[in-house]
Amino acid sequence: MARTNNSLPPKGSYTLVISLLKKQWIKVGGLGLSLFPAGTYLYTGSAMNGLKSRLARHLKKRKPSHWHIDYLLKCSEAQIRKILLYPPAPDQECRQNRRISALPGSKVVLKGFGSSDCRGGCLDHLVYFPEKNLPHRFMRRLKPAKRGKED
Repeated sequence: MARTNNSLPPKGSYTLVISLLKKQWIKVGGLGLSLFPAGTYLYTGSAMNGLKSRLARHLKKRKPSHWHIDYLLKCSEAQIRKILLYPPAPDQECRQNRRISALPGSKVVLKGFGSSDCRGGCLDHLVYFPEKNLPHRFMRRLKPAKRGKED
């Protein structure tokens, strides 16, 4: 499992790389009940007031469900495999989500998941890939873009 680090910046955006070992029916707040197939999910979020505490919360299994991602992460079959960090920048969360959504094989499982406050027009902030482990060539593409450049 991924771990948070004491040297984390105070704010920024992030992507959680989550493995779902078996398909699961999950009720996600107001979005309702949905089938989440087994595979890899990439959830992109931001924490502009406490990145360390946000990531620590995501790593806990027992917690009240506040955000859409909480419902998925509380599932015993869901495991955070990696956390990618991005520097704080305008529209960084949506920019990274668009990069991930453009990868070959990406799919939307539940429209609106994690994007209820999105101003960038994203369908969701949770992208699904049928593979349980994304190939390294995809993971290399997800490394943070240099400042001022978009992929």
